[in-house]
Amino acid sequence: MSKQGGLPVLGQDEAACCAPMVREPLGEADAAELAKMFKALADPVRLRLLSLIASHEGGEACVCDLIGPFDVSQPTISHHLKVLREAGLVGSERRGTWVYYWVLPPALERLSALLQTPAATVSA
Repeated sequence: MSKQGGLPVLGQDEAACCAPMVREPLGEADAAELAKMFKALADPVRLRLLSLIASHEGGEACVCDLIGPFDVSQPTISHHLKVLREAGLVGSERRGTWVYYWVLPPALERLSALLQTPAATVSA
């Protein structure tokens, strides 16, 4: 088992018994950091933006590619992208006049690992 950002990343043999949320309570710092990520994802526009970026060809998208699907202004899209970036969910890089965004897989893996529930405790 390796650690990334404070929470363990589970191997396949450990996933069945030891999901982080079930194994031990979150510490204050981890809870604050994870809450920031979940809060960023709680907005429908930001959730869609993350999905658009992740599914974009090549795994990254120019801000110019992200404006069309939304009925909001470019500054509003830029604000939502800033929130995703500050939450640690996307990375960005300026190339000329445009900014390109990509999803940061370790952040999504961290959220996913936190929410995994052991198969034995799931009731039908």
